[in-house]
Amino acid sequence: MKRPVFKKITKLTLAAGLFSVVMFSSFDSSVGNKTTLIPTAKAAGSAMMMYANLHLDSLGLSKEAFRYAIKGMERLQAAGKLTTTDLISIVDFSLPSSRKRLFVIDLKNGKVLFNTLVSHGRNSGTAVATEFSNAPESFKSSLGFYVTGETYRGEHGYSLRLQGEEEGINDNALSRGIVMHSAAYVNDKLVSLQGYIGRSLGCPAIPEKVHKMIIERIRNGTCLFLYSPDKYYQAHSKMLEADSTVA
Repeated sequence: MKRPVFKKITKLTLAAGLFSVVMFSSFDSSVGNKTTLIPTAKAAGSAMMMYANLHLDSLGLSKEAFRYAIKGMERLQAAGKLTTTDLISIVDFSLPSSRKRLFVIDLKNGKVLFNTLVSHGRNSGTAVATEFSNAPESFKSSLGFYVTGETYRGEHGYSLRLQGEEEGINDNALSRGIVMHSAAYVNDKLVSLQGYIGRSLGCPAIPEKVHKMIIERIRNGTCLFLYSPDKYYQAHSKMLEADSTVA
């Protein structure tokens, strides 16, 4: 299957013409699973219209997480940090780890490409991530905006480097070895057994059966946002300051 060719969206108008909006159910795959087709919609340049059209609320993605994600992505684009703005990945840590809280969204075509489990750091909490850190050896997740980097093969196999873009919040990601990788402890069986998945040393680890597809799709210059309704983060993140407005 040929890899899609993406074109940049100017100022994140979010496809201000006609496009087919397709919502994938929360299965761990991008193709071949049950889909729900939604009639073609005319996007009015509104992030929240896309949120509604994709029924992201029914998948569990926080409206605030999506709104913040688009705002920060716009800023990363303006700073020339992104290779493509057709794609955004959001981890919603307001959800427990038993929920599929990684969302990879094709903004150009209006599709949820992936919706799957993702871990948080072992010292961030058990079932829910409530504590976050940028400090080395904290074994906590770091919130905020990242730009995906290159892939490599390491201790956890095929992995993706992540560049933290927020000073004092996640800019130690590379030196901490915070990457996206697969993990055997991220699976539904553990959820059934204990109510939550395993935890990492701070990395957003994803299921083994989909990690290659996800990493291939989001690597090399796309936006990844790790969200939580964390008051400290929201008060200190320059990416969320009010002078950048998103509908």
